[in-house]
Order: sequence, then structure tokens, then C-alpha cells
Amino acid sequence: MSDGPLVRCEQLARTYGTGRSAVVALHGANCEIWAGEHLAIMGPSGSGKSTLLHLMAGLDTPTAGSVTWPALGVRASLRPGPVALVLQGPSLLPPLDVTENVALPLVLGGLDQGEANERARSALGRLDLTGLEDKLPEELSGGQAQRVAIARAMAQQPRLLLADEPSGQLDHATAAVVIDVLLEAAAQTGSALVISTHDPAVSDRLSRCWTVSDGRLSVDRAPETPPQEEPCSA
Repeated sequence: MSDGPLVRCEQLARTYGTGRSAVVALHGANCEIWAGEHLAIMGPSGSGKSTLLHLMAGLDTPTAGSVTWPALGVRASLRPGPVALVLQGPSLLPPLDVTENVALPLVLGGLDQGEANERARSALGRLDLTGLEDKLPEELSGGQAQRVAIARAMAQQPRLLLADEPSGQLDHATAAVVIDVLLEAAAQTGSALVISTHDPAVSDRLSRCWTVSDGRLSVDRAPETPPQEEPCSA
């Protein structure tokens, strides 16, 4: 792959619906994310943060503009592997135990079940979740479930880790632990980390900060400029 950015968005836009009922969730966003960046995307609920992350993850298709992954490859090759997304709400499958939940994306990606389980248990161990491998999601606390979701993302060994409001439904203390875990996960894998949030306590933990308001993205540097480590202030 090239040495370019992990993700490049050019005039990226997403509209839901048509005619008078159409809602423009994202207007002409221009940005790039480079290897090693730790970035917060700030904005209130409904501002377009989730839409932007889903487009970056290749889960959604833009209605205008483009999103490409110069250093990662084509959209079809992004998951599981180069890009992983931690969702905001409960995302574990109730019938599957913790190990099976973490291993599932790997199995769907073609990995042997035994190797997938081994990688799942390794990821769980790195997040201090040993002992929960056989638990069902209903037996976990909210913080534990979110950490399992992070383990599932880590097991894919991503180069880009996206987290959509990962602390939005957690109490303050548990939220701080989840952000600690995400930062540690990114450090362990060397992946870029992007967290969407409306909480300044979260954005202050990351080195860069963008904002989204009414679907309009404001970045703190020109897209083509390589990242500089600076404090994030929201």
C-alpha cells in the first residue's frame, strides 16, 4: 500500500431520504487521518459524527464526494482487519458468549475457528477480561460489555480504530476506564484512534480535535499536512 493517509474524505456528503423529507447529515467534508493519530471528533448528538465515522469505516456509501483509504486498500478489504469500529450502544450478540462475540468477525473474515478463538482470548486478556470468556452479554456490566466490544475490535489488529461515542451510555468513572482502554489498545497495536464524542472530558484525552456542527466538519489543520502532536482543546 502507499504511504498516504489511512483515510481521505473529499467533499464527502451524505443525505438520507429524498425530496422534502431529505435530511443532509453531512455536508462536503474534507479531511485525512494518518497513521498514529489520536483524534477526537466533537459535536452534539445528531450533528453528523456517527455518519462521518460510518463512512470512514466503509459501512455507508456517500451521496456525494468520496472516501478512500490510500494506505489501506479498497473498501471490500477493510474489515475485518485494517479498520475496526466500536459502536455507541450494545453491540454484542446475545446468544454468543464473550469469546464467540470477539471471534465472530475473524471467522466471518475466513479465519479458522480455533485461531479466531485464540486471538479473541488474547485480546480479552490484554483488556483484563480474563475469566469472562464464557459469560453471555446479559451477565456483563455496561463497562464490561463495552470493553468486550473493544477487544473484538483489537482482535482484528486494525490500523484504524474508530469509536462512536463509546462512553456515551456509561457513568463518569466507567467512561474514563473505557477511554483508558481505547488509548492503551491503540498504543498496543500502533493504530490510529478516532473517537466521536460530545464530552470535553473525553476530547481532552486526545492530541487532536475536530468539530462537527449541523453536518459541517471543521478540522484543525489542512488535510494534506502530516499530523503534529498538539493538545486537543474543545
